[in-house]
Formats: sequence, C-alpha cells, structure tokens
Amino acid sequence: MDGLNAKVFELDWEAETARIAARLREATARVLHKRGLVVAISGGVDSAVCAALAVRALGPDKVFTLILPERDSASSSARNARVLAEHLGVRTETVDIAPALAAIGCYAARDEAVRRLLPDYTSDWRMKIAIAGGSAGAINHFMLIAESPEGMRHECTLPLPEYLQIVAATSYKQRLRKTLEYFHADRLNYAVVGTPNRLEYDQGFFVKNGDGSADVKPIAHLYKTQVYGLAKHLGLPDCVATAAPTTDTYSLAQGQDEFYFALPWAQMDLALWALEHRRPAGELATALGIAEAAAAAVYTDIERKRSSTRYLHLAPLLLGPESST
Repeated sequence: MDGLNAKVFELDWEAETARIAARLREATARVLHKRGLVVAISGGVDSAVCAALAVRALGPDKVFTLILPERDSASSSARNARVLAEHLGVRTETVDIAPALAAIGCYAARDEAVRRLLPDYTSDWRMKIAIAGGSAGAINHFMLIAESPEGMRHECTLPLPEYLQIVAATSYKQRLRKTLEYFHADRLNYAVVGTPNRLEYDQGFFVKNGDGSADVKPIAHLYKTQVYGLAKHLGLPDCVATAAPTTDTYSLAQGQDEFYFALPWAQMDLALWALEHRRPAGELATALGIAEAAAAAVYTDIERKRSSTRYLHLAPLLLGPESST
C-alpha cells in the first residue's frame, strides 16, 4: 500500500453485496423469524444502500419502505426517497410526522430553549447547532446559529441546559420515526433495518431508542466511503448515490461534520481507519494535509466520543440476581 489514502477502503463490491445479502436473508428468516424487512428511507445514501441490500436479499415484495418527513426536512429528501422506492420497485408509504411532533411539544420545547438565548427568536426563524473544539484538541462545545426571516444571522455559545433541551426535543423526531417503523414491522411480521454506517456506529452518532434501534444493521461494518462505493455498484439513482450526508434535522442546512464529527466524512473515515490500524498521527497528518498535532487531536476526539457514547450501545442493565440457566 502506497501511503494512507482512500485505497484502504477498496472492496470486491459484488462479493460484499452477495455476502451481506446472504447474511441478511439468514438473519431475517432463521434468527429473527420474520417474513420481510422495513426500511425508513431518508433520501440519503445509507438508507438507500440498506434498502437495496434488503431487496437483493429478499426481493422487492418483502421490503416495505417508509418516507417520514417533518417540518424541518429538506423538500429534496422525500423527493429523492420516492425516486429510490420507484427504482427498487418496493412498497412505500409517506407519513408527515410534523403534526404528531407538534402535538407532543417537539418544536415548542426546542424554540423555548432557543428563546432563552435569543429572545427575539420566533418559529419563522431558522436554526441549527454546530460543534467546535474537538478537532483542535479542546473539549467539544456547541454553538447556536439562528437566522431571522430578513437574513440576519446570530451565533452564540450554547450553554449545557439549552443544548440538552434542544437535542432532547429534536430526538423526538428519530424516536417517532422508529415508532412508525415498528408499527409496520409488527403489522407485517417484518424486521426493522437500522441504517448507520461504521463511522456513525463507532462514534455514537445516533439516538438511543430512535435511529439507533433496529433488529439488524447491514452496513454498520462499512465506512461511509464504502457505502458510497456500494451505492455506485448497486446502480442506485444519482440523487441518493451521491447525496452529501446531512442531519436533515434542523431548519438551517447542516452537515454531519458541522454538527458532530471533527472533519468531513471522507477525512473522518480515513482517521478512524488509521486509528483502528494503529497508524501514527504523523502519517494521518500527511494524508490529510494537516499538522501532526491536529491529527493527534482528531484521534483524541474519536476516543472521547467512543467513551462518552458507550452507553448508547449497552443493553438495559439488569440489577437483580443473575439467572442460573
């Protein structure tokens, strides 16, 4: 291998597709004892590849897809998801979850937290939160970014109570979506597919009992770079096969790197691979064109996120005496 670069992610795409499909077919029938699979498709590449793998494993008649937009979703998300569903020939249902989210206080709780910092903020403003600090070796902290209807932009440090309330409120979205997925899974006697890639799974970029909940996760071992490679191999429509990763959670456009990761996804993939393969920070620095101290800080940030999100991966803790059987 000539240095640290994207070649480390190369796979035999057809062999990997066949392997995942076979494992998915076996898991569905023999382990989970289900008749098919439910996949919520967001218009992004991860859910698109999962849906395509489900079709490869079981055929389109045994795959049910859901499109679940809400008030802050980009209009292109549902549109691209419909293109994918038509391309795969799968059944699909679209449910606007905004009324339910409003009824349980998702938007109101979020807006109330924002107004503590920006009293002039109203529901017709747009907003998001952004991460800072980790890639420079400091402790991560969050910024609130809001924009008025007139285009005036406001930024301020996000204190912990407001950060926690905003995240708790927006997590309603992932948890409500999962409720709908499991309704249809129960109705059809299907299993639910989770869609995180390796970077998201490793770094805890998911909501517990929300998008982190599933019966099977077909691509959790694949780096994002490899997911894009599979999308191309599977011949998925360009609108999903090349879609830039976004959170699609806040009303202002927000990339995953802006919200959570220290670097853009392709660089984060390489950093995670390098750390897992014990490559020195200097080698990563050369590959990314950054200072060695900055590369070392990225390694530290990865380890901190692993530590702080470990609880997301845990099963419920049982505190009674252990069973003897």
